[in-house]
Formats: sequence, structure tokens, C-alpha cells
Amino acid sequence: MTTYLRRNNFLGALSYFLISAVLAPGVLADTALTIYSSAAPGAVPAELYRPVNGSDALTGRTVPGFAIVREERELDLPAGRSQQRFSDVAAFIDPTTVNFASLTDPLTRVLEQSFQFDLVNSRKLIEKHIGRSVTVERVQGGQVSTTSGTLLSASDGLVLRTADGTISSLRDHSAIRFSELPGGLIVKPTLEWVLNSTRAGKHRTRVSYETGGITWWSDYNLVFKPGRDANSGTLDFSAWVSIVNLSGASYRDARLKLVAGDVQRAVSQNRLRSVAAAAMVTATADDAGFSEKAFSEYHLYTLGRRTDLPDNSTRQIELFEQVRQIPAKKLLIYRSAEAAFGGLFLDRDFGVSSSRSVDVFLEFKNERSNGLGVPLPAGRIRVSQLDDADGSLEFVGEDRIDHTPRDERVRIKLGTAFDVVGERRQIDFTIDTRARWLEEEIELTVRNRKNEAAEVTIIEPLFRTTQWKLVKQSNEWTKLDSRQIQFVAKLPKDGETVVRYRVRYTW
Repeated sequence: MTTYLRRNNFLGALSYFLISAVLAPGVLADTALTIYSSAAPGAVPAELYRPVNGSDALTGRTVPGFAIVREERELDLPAGRSQQRFSDVAAFIDPTTVNFASLTDPLTRVLEQSFQFDLVNSRKLIEKHIGRSVTVERVQGGQVSTTSGTLLSASDGLVLRTADGTISSLRDHSAIRFSELPGGLIVKPTLEWVLNSTRAGKHRTRVSYETGGITWWSDYNLVFKPGRDANSGTLDFSAWVSIVNLSGASYRDARLKLVAGDVQRAVSQNRLRSVAAAAMVTATADDAGFSEKAFSEYHLYTLGRRTDLPDNSTRQIELFEQVRQIPAKKLLIYRSAEAAFGGLFLDRDFGVSSSRSVDVFLEFKNERSNGLGVPLPAGRIRVSQLDDADGSLEFVGEDRIDHTPRDERVRIKLGTAFDVVGERRQIDFTIDTRARWLEEEIELTVRNRKNEAAEVTIIEPLFRTTQWKLVKQSNEWTKLDSRQIQFVAKLPKDGETVVRYRVRYTW
């Protein structure tokens, strides 16, 4: 058998060899995998979705996740000790996690294991043929000529010694023909085992292992439709699962499950705790989607059909059917200053500076009466709104959500309001350090420059100490926690509202 290596097209040049390569024993019968992600929701870079810089393969990038792969194959084993090869495993396999079991003969066991990953490539193929016979093809004047001989060097062009002893230095070539694939080089990552079997014949075997280079995350697409006023409306809600497979192996006709939750791992210091979830492999209707159920302290999403996860690919699968007309509310929230926690703050000017920004949020409840009521895995959530002028959807904001159980509220930050601003001023400050008290009077102004009324929630920090009492206030207020209070201001169109309060701190 002759192996061809064509310049600048190594994979194509090895076609004869690849077709004739010896495959691993047995037939791949079933595949299952559980995929975990170590990325925060929405932290997966967009480059993982597609090739970069014109590359035709998603390679050479770190993928924030791993998978537990389970494969079942039929192996023909002799009785006693034998050496077996198990190919087509993922390139990023962790060999220390491999578990082998014979479902036919439970007494069959692995005595020794080796992971072979010295994959053939053009450089290694040439290096392995130093001192061996090769044939070099060259194109000269539109004609192909060949030169055969012993390869002496390949560091600066090719140096051959022909049969008559002549030494030739070839600076350029179009292809190299090799007589064989050198020992030690393989075309696919392979596990080699020394097995001991108590019975000869065909064995149904199951192999599981952990591999890197694969991850998944959730993406949610929402369309907001304002109601009678701009502060309320409905949502159309779509959910998708994205899976990136750069593991070095393809998973065909696979059964797939997703486990959502914060799964703790005992890992080395330079590895992250896995956050969110999983992908595993059972055939039902061709169009069956995910079904969900509680699983341990997590949630299990089972895809009701088989699917393919090719290597170097990204695949999106609908998590559940689109839900329409979910009641939603738009919130305007003004945080006048950042809260400071811990300690005692007596400086008059501490916290005087304030923000003018009023943040915009969209809120809905994840409950069955709204058409949802399902646990939502952590992920990125994008919101669009319909432009009535031309019927087009325009992007209005993006946020991340954590794992959200059913019957919980989901709050999405869309951005900062353009026409609504806030202002915070210190009106008075009095302190008596001997008596251990101080009083501070604050004025909060919110201005609305829109042509419609608005409602703004003002969240005000009381950060000087945890012992405080409001002496007077112009508006009703709510205590959020030991250091924050809340006012609700109703603003007329193109108008403003002023909120004042006086607080007494003691220590």
C-alpha cells in the first residue's frame, strides 16, 4: 500500500491510506454523553459559534466545558489475555477516567491501558521516513517527474540518495509517496488495552470516559409587545440549547440529556467548578423535543429523539416550544448611589456624589398560568421589540439569568433610560460624636422627559450604619433590608417628582 502526501493538502493526499485504514474491532452500537459547562451564563464567546478568520474548522480554542461519554460496542474477544484497540475516542479524553465493562461477561477486565495520541500529520510522516525509501513528485514545464531514493533530510527542502548513490537536494515538490505508515503513528486517538476474558466470542462492551472540548449553554429570545401603556405588555418566549463540539470525535445518532444545576467537582486548583449542566443518549418520535423532570438536586432535560453532534460544529436545539402572550411589566429603577456595607461612615461628604442613570428592566413570572412554569437553565436572554412603523423587530437589550425555578420572577436588565434621569442631593447634615448620632436630609429628584407618564422605583442606600430611623419623609417608603429603602415615584409626562427624607443614625 502506498501513502501519498501532497503539498498543502495533507488530508486529501492521504485518501488512499484513510480508506484502507484498519478500523477498531467491533461496531459502534450506541452512544450517550453528558455535557457540562464551566462558563458563566452568557460568557461563551461568539467565536465558538462559527469559524474564525476563514478557517473551515473550529479548532485551537479553549472550550469552557467537558463531557462524560458512554459508548457501547461489540468486540470479538478470545479467552484469556489479549491486546485490543478501541479507536474513535475523543481527542481530549482524560485517560484516567476510562471505565470498561463487558455486559456479556462481567468477569472480563482491563489489566493495562495505554492512550495513543501520536496522530499522523505531514511533519511526523516525513520525520518518521528519514532513512527510508520515498518517491517525490515534481511539476516541471507542465510535466510531472518523479525521483525515488532514501530520504536523508527534510530540514531545508528534501535531500535524497538515489539508487546509484547520487545525492539530490529538492527545494520544491508537489507530492511525496511513502511505502507504508510508520509504526507509532495512528490516524485517530486510540485506547489500547490488555484484557483478560473468561470466555471467547462476541462481547457487548460499554466504555465511558471524560473528555474536554465540548460545552453547552441556553439562549432565550424574547419579543416584547407594549400594551396600552409603555410600562406593561406581553412577551413571546423562545428557548434554545447551543452545543459546541470541538472534542475531536463525532457523536452520531446519539441520545441526549441536559442536567441543569450547579454541579460541584473535586478538581485541581487550575480548573473551575462546573456551572450548569449536562448532555446524555433513546429513540422516540423524530420530532419529539425535551421533557423535564427533577433529578437529585438538579433538573434533567431529556431529548425525545436521537441527534448528531459532529466534531467541529455548533448545534442549536429548541429547548421547548415558543410560549406567547406572557404578561410582562417594564420597570424603571433609580439607584441613586452604591451601597457600602460594613463599618461606620461619619464623613459628611461620604456618598454625596450620585448617579443620574435610571435603569430599565423587564419582569415576568415563570409560572404555569403564563404558559411557562418550567425550570429555566442559566443562560443569555435577548429582548427585541416590534416597530409598528414597518413591522420589524429591533433589539432592545440583553442580560443573563441564573438557574430559575418555576413560580419565580425573572428580571431582565435592558439598559439605561434615555428620557428619564435622577439626581440626589444632601440638604442637611448634623453630627454629635459624643452623643453618638448624626442626622442627614436627602432630596431625590426624578425627571421624565417622555411624552407619557412613567413610574420610577427609587432604591436608596442607608449605608452609614445599620442603626437608623427615618425622622420624616415626603413619600411612602418600604424597607428592603437593613441598609436599603425604596420609594415609588409617579411622574407625569414631561414632568418631575421630588422625594425628601431625613434619617437619624446612632452607634
